[in-house]
Amino acid sequence: MLKALVLDYGGVLTDPGEDNPPEPPLLTALREVKRHGFKTALLSNADDWWQPPKVFEGLFDVAILSGEVGLAKPDIDIYLLVAAKLDLEPAECVFVDDLAVNVRGAAEAGMVGVHHRSTRSTLEELEVLLAVALRD
Repeated sequence: MLKALVLDYGGVLTDPGEDNPPEPPLLTALREVKRHGFKTALLSNADDWWQPPKVFEGLFDVAILSGEVGLAKPDIDIYLLVAAKLDLEPAECVFVDDLAVNVRGAAEAGMVGVHHRSTRSTLEELEVLLAVALRD
């Protein structure tokens, strides 16, 4: 059973979507997933000087930045670290990234991987996986 949503920052949380919504669709979806009791994590290959935007405050149970932990996607160990920090098994996590190589790394670590190609397709896939309505 899936218990957590793990999202990449650049290209996923920053994707403005197709319909010009007030905030990026994956950010809105993250709020809804969290409201339904799922754990949430940010996993980014950002340097340790990068700070998540203020709008993210309180949205993530865990934030893992490559520059802080000395690991980078698609290294399997970074996905295992995220799952451990969430106190979950990798199989209980769904990971979303816009780079296929990173999604493959997550799958190799045991996570469910979603390759973000468009906000619409990602939201559709997450709705099925998490059984939560994420679109109007």
